[in-house]
Amino acid sequence: MNRVILMGRLTRDPEVRYSQGERSMAISRYTLAVDRRGRRNQDNGEQSADFINCVAFDRAGEFAEKYFHQGMRVLVSGRIQTSNYTNKEGKKVYTTDVIVDDQEFADSKGAASNGNQSQDRPVPTNAVGDGFMNIPDGVEDEGLPFN
Repeated sequence: MNRVILMGRLTRDPEVRYSQGERSMAISRYTLAVDRRGRRNQDNGEQSADFINCVAFDRAGEFAEKYFHQGMRVLVSGRIQTSNYTNKEGKKVYTTDVIVDDQEFADSKGAASNGNQSQDRPVPTNAVGDGFMNIPDGVEDEGLPFN
C-alpha cells in the first residue's frame, strides 16, 4: 500500500503549467515544509522540517493555483512516486514526489490571512494569561452553565 498524509506550510506559491493535447490539464507543483515531530535542530534548538515536493493534476491543480499561497498550512493525502531522468550534464537525477489525491486547508480563513495568528476573535478584557476568564467574586457555582 502506498499512502501518505502530510500537513505543512507552502514554501512558495504553487507553480502551475497546463498540458498540451486534446484536453488541457493543470499540473500544479508545490513544496510543503513539514515539521519533524519531536526532533529539534542541533545548532539552535529550532524545529527541523522536511521539504516535500507535491504534484496535483487537473481540478486539484486548478484548486491549488487559485487558493494556495506561500505560508498557508495545508493537509495533503496521496501517494509517493519516484522517478529519474538524465540532466543536461549527463548525470542521472532521482526524484520523489507526492502525487496528490486530496488537499485541503489546515487553518481557518482568518488564521491563514493573518499569518497564522487568530486576531479575528476578540480577547476578553478579563482574560487571565492562560486563556481562561476570571470568575467575578460573588458568582455562585449554581449560576455557571456546567458542574
